[in-house]
Amino acid sequence: MIENNFVIRDVKFFKSTGEIETANIFVSGDKISKITKGAVDGEKIIDGKNKFATPGLVNAHTHASMTLLRSYSDDKALMDWLQKDIWPVEDKMTRKDIYWGAALAAVEMIRGGTTAFADMYGPCMEEVAKVVEESGMRGSLCQGLISFADGEKKLAANVELYKNFHGAADGRITVMFGPHAIYTCPPDYLKKVAAEAQKLGAQIHMHMNETQTEIDDCLKAYGKRPFEVVNETGLFELGMLAAHCVWLSDEEFEIIKRKKIRVAHNPGSNMKLASGICPATKLLAQGVTVALGTDGASSNNNLDMLEEARLAALLAKVDTLNPLAVPAPQAIQMATENGAAALGLKNIGRLEEGCKADIVLWDMRGVEWQPNYNPASLLVYSANSSAADTVIVDGKILMEGRELKTLDEEKILAEFTACAERLTKN
Repeated sequence: MIENNFVIRDVKFFKSTGEIETANIFVSGDKISKITKGAVDGEKIIDGKNKFATPGLVNAHTHASMTLLRSYSDDKALMDWLQKDIWPVEDKMTRKDIYWGAALAAVEMIRGGTTAFADMYGPCMEEVAKVVEESGMRGSLCQGLISFADGEKKLAANVELYKNFHGAADGRITVMFGPHAIYTCPPDYLKKVAAEAQKLGAQIHMHMNETQTEIDDCLKAYGKRPFEVVNETGLFELGMLAAHCVWLSDEEFEIIKRKKIRVAHNPGSNMKLASGICPATKLLAQGVTVALGTDGASSNNNLDMLEEARLAALLAKVDTLNPLAVPAPQAIQMATENGAAALGLKNIGRLEEGCKADIVLWDMRGVEWQPNYNPASLLVYSANSSAADTVIVDGKILMEGRELKTLDEEKILAEFTACAERLTKN
């Protein structure tokens, strides 16, 4: 297996400016050491011919182990879906379920070119950390916190998760705190979360303004909208990754800008649950970091980040009636550089000298890539995630020629299937 000291020779690659260039990308250790043109001799070589290199895709909001509930409950409104179907099954999940659900998610994500993900779930998030370590991916993990279901115990578990795993796996694991949402975490509980996170220097990952019902219930309970309520708890002072952000008032836009809140836009899940459309174009125009997420595989129903990039571009055009909204290069940046920024990761999401070597090589030999006038446009509007040929994280090859190098897909699928059947049988 080629790793840690190699060159990707003569490859078209996506620059952070949105331009495409052809060069040799040298990887030494966990970083891109240089990018040059010309002949290459005396190095371990990956042939870049007919490949398109991009930074690794970053899934900025998901619930990895929800792969176990894919297709279990579909075509329902969010609260009915959660309360009647999803939460009762999740209450039965064991440590083993969390591990194998996350393991299958890792297989799916690597196969689709995803190198990093932000995961909120629980309990037993240490099992997801094990999967991150074993797979070679990056993971920003947090315990899903719900005040009325062992809230204090879950908060303590998030503290332990941070102490035990923040910075683990050679820095590939980071830990946030994960208050679920304003409708499951009242302000007094959010203040407790803020206090514990502040002690550790941890950031926050939270669902915000996903549905109109959430807004209405918050106004009824507190006389204010969700961002206004949460703003009074201290959470926004710690660094916030806010998932969804579909329904925003002018005042909430101002809070997002002022507090430098990063937004995880989940177009596929929001469309499927009929939650609405995140005003991503307006957020981007105002300088807000807008990343992309799949949400869980039971509300999407896949972990395909390339599909999210396409949906984000198309949905922005429909929402604004402007074909220039979110062009293909910007969609790629949302799925890569913006995703890394949303997770608080440094020197990740760009193919530049000195940056971490998180790289995906897309195979451009498929018929959907022909004719090849513009690889960036083809990647967003034409390609399938199965075009991911080689996936590299921290200079280590996780997949090459579509062959997984760190995970046993056959074993994972067998164990996962047994868990899913046990969980969902009547």
